[in-house]
Amino acid sequence: MSLRIKGGRVIDPASGTDKITDIYISGGKIVSAAVMKDRKFDTIEAKGMWVVPGLIDMHVHLREPGQEYKEDIRSGCEAAAAGGFTGIVCMPNTKPAVDCRAVVENILHRASEANGVHVYPAGAITKGLNGEELAEMGDMLTAGAVAFTDDGRCLMNANVMRGAFEYARNFDTVIMQHGEDVNLSAGGQIFEGLYSTKHGMAGIPAIAESSIVARDLQICEFTGSRYHAQHVSTRESVEAVRQARRRGVRVTAEVTPHHFTLTDAAMRDYDTNYKMKPPLVSEEHVRALKKGLKDGSIDCIATDHAPHAEIDKLVEFDQAAFGIIGLQTALPLSLALVREGVLEPLQLIEKMSTNPARILGLRGGSLELDESADITIINPDVEWEFTADEILSKSRNTPFIGWHLTGRAEMTIIEGKIVYKR
Repeated sequence: MSLRIKGGRVIDPASGTDKITDIYISGGKIVSAAVMKDRKFDTIEAKGMWVVPGLIDMHVHLREPGQEYKEDIRSGCEAAAAGGFTGIVCMPNTKPAVDCRAVVENILHRASEANGVHVYPAGAITKGLNGEELAEMGDMLTAGAVAFTDDGRCLMNANVMRGAFEYARNFDTVIMQHGEDVNLSAGGQIFEGLYSTKHGMAGIPAIAESSIVARDLQICEFTGSRYHAQHVSTRESVEAVRQARRRGVRVTAEVTPHHFTLTDAAMRDYDTNYKMKPPLVSEEHVRALKKGLKDGSIDCIATDHAPHAEIDKLVEFDQAAFGIIGLQTALPLSLALVREGVLEPLQLIEKMSTNPARILGLRGGSLELDESADITIINPDVEWEFTADEILSKSRNTPFIGWHLTGRAEMTIIEGKIVYKR
């Protein structure tokens, strides 16, 4: 399919482009106008729209294999495309865990049968996510894994983490960590602070995250490897990453839209859709997250899309699962950062596309000539209500149903093919 995307605001951090122009697509790639001179093509009118490199989410739970009643690869890819994502990195805490070549290959095969969204498996650091014995990272890399994490579980053993960094350094691949000292967070339900005290609920202290981030940064610096801090949520974690970067440590970090949009004040109604890990934090930490996004200490915005069925959430608060879905709300929530003056449009797209591609060595993240035509067309100003009927995930665990949002993906194009059109 040959296409002309006409008159849109092309925002491409890879080339520093932010201007009204046309984009031409032929043979699944971005081409020059001269190439299209004697060819027939369809035109997409994009006046008033942003035309950006396809969004990439480097933290998604697809639940397949093993928990397909919550989500599967196909439904997750449908939700991703509707959210403007052309690529997603799926976490390894499945059943069985993604800790060997066979599971990586199975995920890639299942993804090839979906709607074209690029699915990139993250392999487990340790066998069975048990935190004790390193998995075969090299074998998984050759099968298609793009990074390694025991996400959902923090790798508590510092010596095993050192071994993981040293192993990963041989392949120049990334170790990603869910920072949570489980001894400090044990039994905790929400953030330790005013609202945990008011509600008489066990709290998760900020230091449960920041102590692990600080430890891992030291090990990373010692080994000379690469480290990615997942879903950072506290002021101390952001500052630790900021200082490590200044020392030359090879560290990157991500934050979720729900952590810079909500605070722990939302817990006043005991709604389990606000229960997540890390927990929603107080306003001072939210300010620190936004500062980290603004000054570049935080590289990426990632959803931590975590589907759960009703039976996992419609229970007593202390029995409910942690996590919310986020693929279809990430973009509008993140666009609020532009309206608030936290980020410029180029910076936002960099954090939602270019940087994830750069960190993990993925295709995309650019609109330069000859690049794969993975493109998201965004209406940044449309106002709409997010309803349950909008949700394409198998699960509905989100606190944002009923919210009036601004901005959304109008079209998602992958390798020159329109896979989602509003």
